[in-house]
This record gives sequence, C-alpha cells and structure tokens, in this order.
Amino acid sequence: MAKDTPALPLDEAVRAVRVSSRRRQVLDAAVTVMQRTGFHQMSMQALADEAQVSVGLIYKYFGGKEDILLATIVEILDAFRDQLEPAMDAAGTDPVERLVAGFRRYVEIVDENLDAVVLTYRESRTLDQDGRERIKELEVATSKPLHDALDAAIAAGIASDLDVDLTTFDMMMLAHGWALKHWHFAARYTVDQYITAQTRFILRTVLSDRSADTYRHLTE
Repeated sequence: MAKDTPALPLDEAVRAVRVSSRRRQVLDAAVTVMQRTGFHQMSMQALADEAQVSVGLIYKYFGGKEDILLATIVEILDAFRDQLEPAMDAAGTDPVERLVAGFRRYVEIVDENLDAVVLTYRESRTLDQDGRERIKELEVATSKPLHDALDAAIAAGIASDLDVDLTTFDMMMLAHGWALKHWHFAARYTVDQYITAQTRFILRTVLSDRSADTYRHLTE
C-alpha cells in the first residue's frame, strides 16, 4: 500500500497563489461595485456577480462587507509601504535622488490604483475604531521612507531646515491628488508630466540655496 506523503512545497505554493488570486479578484470587484453604489448600498450578491464567484466563496475569505473594505484599503497602503523603499534604494544613497524616486513611485502606485485611492478617502470613515487605527498606523508607515530621505537631506545641509512631518504629508497629498482630481489633471498632464511638475515644485520648496545648482537637472 502506498504511504501518504506530505504536500509538496510546490502544491502549497500553487494553492497560495490561487487564494491570493481569488482574494484579488474579489477586492478588485469590490472597488468597482463600491465606486458605483457606495459601501452601504453594496450587496454581497452584487459583489459576487461582479467578481464572477459565489457569495459562499466571498465569505470563505472575508467575514463581511467591512472586512472587504478594510482589506481593500490595506492592500493599497501595503503597496505604498512595500514598494517605496526598493524604488528609493535603486536610486542610490543621495537623499534628494532617493526622495525623488520615492515620490515618483508613490504617484505611480496611485496611478495604478486610482479607484482604490478615491475609495480610501471616501469610505475609510465607515470602518470601526480598530479599522481606522490600523489605517492610521499604515499611513504613518508608508510615509517613513520619504520622511527619512528628508531627514537625511536636512542633516547633509542639502535641504532647508523645514518641518519634516508636514512636508512629508504634503508630498503624500500631492501624490493622492493625481487620483482625487484625476478628472482635472488627466486632461492636462500625463502621469509622467504630473510627477515631473510636482517634483520641481517640491524640490524648489525644500532645497537649500547652496544645493540648488547641484539638482538643477531635477528642477528645470
């Protein structure tokens, strides 16, 4: 008689990918439905129809509508948290180049998730207290790479002595603006043009006078 053997790591990996794909499918559908109806009017049946899955499968992955909303918001914040630092590391050690690379990637992620970013602003107040606290913690975590680059630029005398926390969140708001006012900006700029224009604005604000010439290629 053949002996039972443990599941192969490859089998486990395939299952994990399948689960991740199903969750992604449901979350993408949730963004579409909530954009159309709002969170409170979204029914699980409408979500299932949009995702082309059963209601039962949705409940296999999520406890209910609020879990789906939270997961949707967390996913976009996780993307900011996980992708900014690698993009900045690829730019090297210069704090200004790192800041520029981080801001660029931030806006690119916004551009890749326009509806989800708008949804985050519109519906996050619907979450319970624990959910809102988690979102706040993740927002602070997403700001850290930009915050650290600004700190380093000030320490090196490259940037003016400014309010790092305020400036970091100003940069995040400029990035979010590509989604929140996309109806306006997209008619005037490509995403690359928007990034370039906002980068010039940021650097002209933060660079010290003695550093302006060094980074003129980024400000003109």
